[in-house]
Amino acid sequence: MNGSLASIPPTPIRAAQRRRDGALVGIAGALAQTLPGGACVRVEWRQSALGTGSDAAGGDVQGDGVLRQEWRGPDGADLTVAASHPLAWPEGLGGYWLSGARQLLDQAVRQALAEQRIASLQRSEQLRQALYEIADLAGSNLDLQVMLRRVHAIVGELMYAENFYIVLYDDSRKAMRFLYFVDQLDPWINDPDEEIPVTDEENTLTMCLLRSGETLRGPSTELRAQFGIPRRDDSGPDSADWLGVPMSRDDRVAGALVVQNYRQADVYTDDDRVLLAYVAQHVLTALERREARKRLEARVAERTTELRRANEELQAEVFERKRMQEIQRALFRIAELSMTSDSLDSFYAAVHDIVSELLYAQNFYIAMLSDDGSMLEFPYSVDERDVDRVPRKLAAGLTEYVLGNGKPLLADRARIEALQVEGRVRSHGSLAHCWLGVPLMRDDKVVGVIAVQSYSADIRFSVRDQDLLTFVAFHIGSSLARKQAQDRLVQAHANLEQRVSERTRELAEANAELVEQIGERMRAERKLIHQTRHDALTGLPNRLQLLERLGRAIASAADNPQACFAVLFMDLDRFKLVNDSVGHAVGDELLVEAGRRIVGAVRGDDVVARLGGDEFAILAEGLDGPAMAEELGRRVLSALNAPLWVAGRELFPSASIGIALWDSRYRSGEEMLRDADAAMYRAKSDGRDRCAMFDEQMHREATRSLDMETDMRRAIQAERFVPYYQPIVRMDSGEPVGQEALLRWRHEQQGLLVPGEFLDVGEDSGLIEQIDWLLYARVIEDLARHPLPGYVAINVSPRHFRAPDFAHRLLSLLQDAGVAPARLRIEITEVALLDDAPRTLESLALLRSLGVLAQLDDFGTGFSALSYLHRFPIASLKIDRSFVAGLESDGYAESVAVIRAIVALATSLGIELIAEGVETRHQRDRLLELGCIYAQGFLFSPPVPLPAA
Repeated sequence: MNGSLASIPPTPIRAAQRRRDGALVGIAGALAQTLPGGACVRVEWRQSALGTGSDAAGGDVQGDGVLRQEWRGPDGADLTVAASHPLAWPEGLGGYWLSGARQLLDQAVRQALAEQRIASLQRSEQLRQALYEIADLAGSNLDLQVMLRRVHAIVGELMYAENFYIVLYDDSRKAMRFLYFVDQLDPWINDPDEEIPVTDEENTLTMCLLRSGETLRGPSTELRAQFGIPRRDDSGPDSADWLGVPMSRDDRVAGALVVQNYRQADVYTDDDRVLLAYVAQHVLTALERREARKRLEARVAERTTELRRANEELQAEVFERKRMQEIQRALFRIAELSMTSDSLDSFYAAVHDIVSELLYAQNFYIAMLSDDGSMLEFPYSVDERDVDRVPRKLAAGLTEYVLGNGKPLLADRARIEALQVEGRVRSHGSLAHCWLGVPLMRDDKVVGVIAVQSYSADIRFSVRDQDLLTFVAFHIGSSLARKQAQDRLVQAHANLEQRVSERTRELAEANAELVEQIGERMRAERKLIHQTRHDALTGLPNRLQLLERLGRAIASAADNPQACFAVLFMDLDRFKLVNDSVGHAVGDELLVEAGRRIVGAVRGDDVVARLGGDEFAILAEGLDGPAMAEELGRRVLSALNAPLWVAGRELFPSASIGIALWDSRYRSGEEMLRDADAAMYRAKSDGRDRCAMFDEQMHREATRSLDMETDMRRAIQAERFVPYYQPIVRMDSGEPVGQEALLRWRHEQQGLLVPGEFLDVGEDSGLIEQIDWLLYARVIEDLARHPLPGYVAINVSPRHFRAPDFAHRLLSLLQDAGVAPARLRIEITEVALLDDAPRTLESLALLRSLGVLAQLDDFGTGFSALSYLHRFPIASLKIDRSFVAGLESDGYAESVAVIRAIVALATSLGIELIAEGVETRHQRDRLLELGCIYAQGFLFSPPVPLPAA
């Protein structure tokens, strides 16, 4: 061989191709066989579908004479082939062999890709067929467990699934159900209908799968370590390979499918994971379809039952209605008989025939008490055994039993014999198998009995028959009464002629009295109608009548674009002062005279109404324009301004009038009254005793107020009202001793608002109290959570002191938050002291006794007497900022004098003094010289929010 491969004939590559058919696995061996013995071959590939792999034959490829080639093969495959031999390569053989190896490897890659595509198609077809079968099972009528066994078999055709279970999970109920469970080693037997609380399945892989909503795969021991859960004693054997996928719907985990292998690891691949997840969703869909069908069938069954029940009830109702119609016809005939029968005998016989149509009445009799009540008479009797019933003295028969009790008796033979044994009845006539008797009533008194009886054991009366005969007996009694009354009427006819003239006179008198009563009633009704539409004091139309007239005017104006009318809303100026000073009687006289003057000042067709209190309104139709409405208002003011003597006192009444002209935007009279009222308030604010016309500016202001109120309500819900804190400092040292909580509104569009921008709307709407309590709660919460120095003062309006529980409610907030009462102070104005002094004093005293001190705000600007400082428990006075500002202005001397007086007053009373609105050092220095120690203002700090926690 002389160390060369030249004498060894090469094996053709085509032979290797025929042997391997292009398979990659074993390709290195096939290539090695094309070389002399002792050759080493290595093949490597990397491709997206085939992945990365290698194959080797004969040992490691090494040495100096290594043949190696790399190239890009089919479908982007990166291919490498290398070969070595202990002997040297003859010239040209290496290139020839590499060329053949490249062809063979390219062909093997193509064949491997083709086989993979075929396998993928086969697997897709297998999956498609499996999903079709699952869908068919969902629509079948198979028992659920039978269906799930079929599903198990289908999954087993796709992957290893000897150990397989399905679990359903309801997060809202915190429960699960093992719907299907088959395992070769775990002996546990599931109950598909048992709901297992999730707490019973804690620290299990199933629970981890359901909660994570992610696919889990791997040995069970590794999965437990991954989730940090211990092995439970009651769990099944550990799995060498465990694969679980969630069943989800709308991002909600509804259950899971799990397969596991106890013998071999790495059984399940990524393809199995994807496949099982896909199957899981179709299984969930199948279960949901079965559940939906089950619910539908239940609803159909329920509806069918309801329809059947309704049909039965309808049939019963139809039967009952027919029976009631028969009864009504019978009663009508009985009533008719009472008016048409010639005699009682014919009446009784006809009644018997009618009763026979309603129930068994072959044996029927009517028994009546004699006039003196001692005898029992039988005016009518038909009986197959007791043909003749003669009158008898009252005894202990069944008939007398009913007469005595005044109640129906339904008795069979056993009941009759029992009554006889008890001695309560004795036998009269033939003994019946069933006897039914009901009392005949007249004027709520028992006067007789109607009875039917049966001598056959096959014929028995029912409670329904008893009710029916009782009903008929009632009408028979009424008919008998009418019949007897008719007979008495006939007998009395002769006497009637003698009394005709007298009776006629009596009737005439009665008619006259009746006419008078009717007239009186009509007058009372007219008076009542007048009262409901007029004011009781002035006799003017009231609000109801005004709104009716205004509604008709608006409806008419809708069809007449040229229509012009107006509502004038007026309020007497300072009327409350009249009531409070000279009494309500004088006030009433003033209202009556004002109404008379207003009526005298308007046109004849104008409507003048009193709305209540000191408010009047005028509806003026047929106007030429706004000027005419204003002229009417001025005439009314002029009429009111004339002096008036009431109860020996001269008064000079005046009024403020608001005018609203008709506009197409109005939909109701209330809207026009509202705008006229708003214009009236504008007249009052402009100085009273004048008219103001509602205009677009007022409309915009009203709309703004309405929008502001709407925003305010939303802000209350969102708690957008917050406190800003301005410190109160000791001016000689700059040390803060407390702070005042000032209300701010974080408006969504307008930014930060101060009270002056919304307080009026809050007061008018009544929302300010809710806002205040939100602020109080927030301040107390801040006191509890933040190290605020000293105390915090909150502003309390007079309206809070009108609430009897104000102090208790505020103290409860402090107690609930665990804040010492001394940390909180309340600031009130002099108006609060005057508004309801007794109640205010009571609230302040209670708060003071528990540590909450009071500060009097804006001192020096009000009208309260100095005696209030002695009566009320005031701890601090706050000098109004106007006096502090005066220290920088021309009014310096006056401000100094006032402040010096306030300092002297506070010192003598032992009350702390705080200056408001200090903005310059000059003001601070002068206040210190005057003896004021404490202050707040922008010199020290503006109001600021607490820093975010």
